[in-house]
Amino acid sequence: MKILVTGGTGTLGKHVVPSLRSAGAHVTTLSRHGDIACDLLAGDVPPVEADVVVHLAGGQKGDDLATRNLLAACAGVRHLVYISVIGADTVPLAWLRTKLACEKAIALSGIPFTILRAAQFHDLTLTMVRGLAKLPIVPVPGLRLQPVDVRDVAGRIVELALGSPAGHGPDLAGPAVFELRQLVRDYLDTAGKRRLTVPVRLPGKAGKAYRGGQNLTLDGDRGTRTWEEFVAGAAR
Repeated sequence: MKILVTGGTGTLGKHVVPSLRSAGAHVTTLSRHGDIACDLLAGDVPPVEADVVVHLAGGQKGDDLATRNLLAACAGVRHLVYISVIGADTVPLAWLRTKLACEKAIALSGIPFTILRAAQFHDLTLTMVRGLAKLPIVPVPGLRLQPVDVRDVAGRIVELALGSPAGHGPDLAGPAVFELRQLVRDYLDTAGKRRLTVPVRLPGKAGKAYRGGQNLTLDGDRGTRTWEEFVAGAAR
């Protein structure tokens, strides 16, 4: 099986690519520094010669354009797997709306597809928490998160890529829901940092959506590696 992976050198891709190769797939990466050097935003995508495309590339801006450019080069592809985000259709943030636009473009493309919405990765959650903890007084927005380990997501992506198109599959989140203040406290305790934390209210419609748990999944699938395990490992 020939599989093309966009974003194959990123946080998720660096786990997906070797796992696909271990499963016997012939994997080619497409990115600015991949096996196929290409900028999806520039629209210079060569015709895709693969059975399956795993679309992991993403950023804060331009994902919808990049996805449309990729789709235009995918004539003959039998299955496209796309990683999206829980809350793409419920949390009114620009980058989440872009993810939803990507989902819609894929669904309308005529290419058989599978879309996986995942929660925020442990890695990205830790980056956010570390950023907050740099301040002498830590502002902590009142929201809940359900962080998932990137290796759990990678394992699911591999399963989907090697399987049949399934449309919109079950969401994938971490095994537990946390208040952000708890995640911040876990990090501060593990890192041995002393900080005063102050609760802050997220404003606007996005804040209301987060307070209402629109970024969480109650009936989706769960990963296995916990936040506590991840933070303990990251602190070593």
